[in-house]
Amino acid sequence: MPKVVVDYVTSLTGEMEKRVVRVGDGSIIKLFDRTPVPKKTTDVVCPHFLELKWANGCPFNCAWCYLQGTFRLLDRGKRPFVKDWKKIELHLTALFQHNSREELLNAGELSDSLIGEYQNPPASVKLARMFQEQDNYKLLLVTKSDRVDNLLKIEPENVIVSFSINAFPVAERWEKGAPNPLRRIEAARKLHEHGYPVRVRIDPMVPVEGWREHYRELVEEIFRRFEPDRFTLGTLRGLSTTIRCARDTSWVKYLDEKSNWGLKPRFDVRLEMYRFVIDLLEEKGFRDYGLCKETVGMWEALGLDYRRIRCNCLL
Repeated sequence: MPKVVVDYVTSLTGEMEKRVVRVGDGSIIKLFDRTPVPKKTTDVVCPHFLELKWANGCPFNCAWCYLQGTFRLLDRGKRPFVKDWKKIELHLTALFQHNSREELLNAGELSDSLIGEYQNPPASVKLARMFQEQDNYKLLLVTKSDRVDNLLKIEPENVIVSFSINAFPVAERWEKGAPNPLRRIEAARKLHEHGYPVRVRIDPMVPVEGWREHYRELVEEIFRRFEPDRFTLGTLRGLSTTIRCARDTSWVKYLDEKSNWGLKPRFDVRLEMYRFVIDLLEEKGFRDYGLCKETVGMWEALGLDYRRIRCNCLL
């Protein structure tokens, strides 16, 4: 059985927390800690969370996909593949037996979580059933897919599904191969009605011409069909490796400002976009939202406390 490695980690509040940092060699389960605890207003906020690295890659061709840079040295690039199931099961079993703090495992950081629906049994079902055998950890599936029929055949126990959905013209222009946003919203609605906690990531928001109208339309379409459990908002960002490896760089013209997580649109542009969408959510009485990979200064400008972050990768 692989060893569960535990260490003390500094939280966003500055406190030392005892956390699982990896299982075995860390190739399947590892703490995402590539964003240091912020010290300056320009530092990006991102809480440390457990990655479930069960697969790599994605079949969709989003122009800004960071996997283009992450897997740039692999012969197969970002073409999706599932790792060895025996190793996945062994490492999850070790974690489950360790039974530490309640925690969410993100199965969509290095892949779309629904890339294995062709397998028998489907990968999403296989993962979900592993998590249903214990009560301390929850599985987070993150996707741009609409292939949810397999998830609708099982009970939604200890599984959270998060859909990345963008404004319609933005998705049409830069999210090639991914289902139309309306199809993603409909898939999310089906899972919600089946009993799954369903989250939505509106990320990356892009300040295209008429962006207010486009993102208002997206929010209205979502709430017309169901109310998500949580929204996570993010704006366009480009790591240097992503920009170098991207085939379509037409989106780079929107990036003006440096951060410790790549280039971003100007602060005032991002602030205006966040404020606009947050106002839409709050008009509907919705309060469970957070920002992704944003600076301390942006959280403060919005009157939000990053130390109390509630975002996609956390319970």
